[in-house]
Amino acid sequence: MLQQTQVKTVIPYFNKFTKKIKNLNKLSTSKERTILKLWEGLGYYRRAKNLLLTSKILIKKYKGKLPSKIEEIRQLPGVGEYTSKILLALIYNKEAIAIDGNVKRVFSRLYFGNRNNININKFIEKNESKFFIKKRGSDYAEALMEFGAIICNSKNPKCSICNLKKFCKFYKEGEKKIVTRKKIQKETKYNIYCYLDKKSERIALTKKNKLGFLDNFYLPYIKESATKNKKWKYLCNFKNTISNTKMNISLYYKFSSKIPNDFGWYSIKNNKEFIPSFTKKIFKRVAALYQ
Repeated sequence: MLQQTQVKTVIPYFNKFTKKIKNLNKLSTSKERTILKLWEGLGYYRRAKNLLLTSKILIKKYKGKLPSKIEEIRQLPGVGEYTSKILLALIYNKEAIAIDGNVKRVFSRLYFGNRNNININKFIEKNESKFFIKKRGSDYAEALMEFGAIICNSKNPKCSICNLKKFCKFYKEGEKKIVTRKKIQKETKYNIYCYLDKKSERIALTKKNKLGFLDNFYLPYIKESATKNKKWKYLCNFKNTISNTKMNISLYYKFSSKIPNDFGWYSIKNNKEFIPSFTKKIFKRVAALYQ
């Protein structure tokens, strides 16, 4: 849950999730729609699917325990370089530096001051053994992240109370702000077409939209396009961001009793299946047609 989501956002979801799914065995036997429903609102739903897949692997292959070798941890679905190292440190107290944004900033400021053209990942990995704290891998990994988040933060570093300032090149250079270029996110236009049942408040959804970041989710028909379709009635325009993709959306609809084979009817108000928050935004807009 903490991958790509802030702690304060995660806490209520974590509490709700663990109240329902009390252990690894329960998780491994849960249905995907149950897990997605509990995850609903957190976004990046592939993480939930990877969590479910991982639980099944851990039960079947590792007797319900996380493997202690980093090579085996990395083979688990959704686990990359950072996650494998933080798990190794926090769970097995191993010497490992998990490099996230906070850790990068700490080492960058300490050793390179205001320079921002350094491959800090390569620097840490090359000198990793020099930075280890023996026998306290778990404390050290957590301390690095917390230090970067609280003391050596990005906007207002608390250099005056920092115990490392006498070693820090950033502090010695006068705490000059590092200027970094923000990556400009391109906005893409999409047309969304909604089949609606005129007699009852239902909408036709499919999992067959082949758009990568929207694969395998219940959605209306979506097409990447900037042109209008005269066969459909225009409803409205709105903007949304999913998985770092900026969407400029034109919403169309038509009332129809017939829908393509890949579609199914779903209630706009009382859906029992997992429906992503993006689809619910569409629900709110088409619901106005029934009022």
